[in-house]
Amino acid sequence: MPNVIDATGKVVRDVQTPAAFAQEYNEKSHTIFRAVYRELASPRAGTASTKKRDEVAGGGRKPWKQKGTGRARQGSIRSPQWRHGGVVFGPQPRSYVSDLNKKERKLAFIAALSDRFKNDAVTVLDLTGFALSKTADFAKLLFGSAKAAKTGPSTLIVTGKDESGAEALARVARNLQKVAVTDTGALDIKDVLRYERIIFTAHAYEAIGANATAGKAK
Repeated sequence: MPNVIDATGKVVRDVQTPAAFAQEYNEKSHTIFRAVYRELASPRAGTASTKKRDEVAGGGRKPWKQKGTGRARQGSIRSPQWRHGGVVFGPQPRSYVSDLNKKERKLAFIAALSDRFKNDAVTVLDLTGFALSKTADFAKLLFGSAKAAKTGPSTLIVTGKDESGAEALARVARNLQKVAVTDTGALDIKDVLRYERIIFTAHAYEAIGANATAGKAK
């Protein structure tokens, strides 16, 4: 059950874990792997290209006669063993797009976030009265002190899409090396797994629970 903290970092209450994230998903590790693989592989350009021996310019003449020179027989200076020769089994342009249906994508996202809830790595931030303008003050809120922010857990702050106060929150967190800010529209499974803890604003927490219940795939 996540804690709710106010603008000073004080725990004010607890909040109920959404039902979708309170279940066990221990057998869904392969689905999570496939979802992460898809997100990492699909953006790859796949433009790496090498030339085979028949695509390299030149090499039409036999370098020397077949016999009588004492050297190994050669048919072309563009053979793979020659400098500037063709490449054997080199990369060719290809697509790295990996498909995964919406149901599996949703399941993987919920399973990954469920693990964060199970390990008490989720906190809710109430932005009511939030007026911090200095990074040091915000570091104290998240880590206890500005010094602890350099060694503390990596933290992802999730705001609601177009939420008021999100811009100010991103600005005050910008110079903290271990802190990143995103919104519910951009949150994906890579973000959930990359950071050691996740802090939702109250608005974002409601939205993420509603999306999971409504069946929206990430």
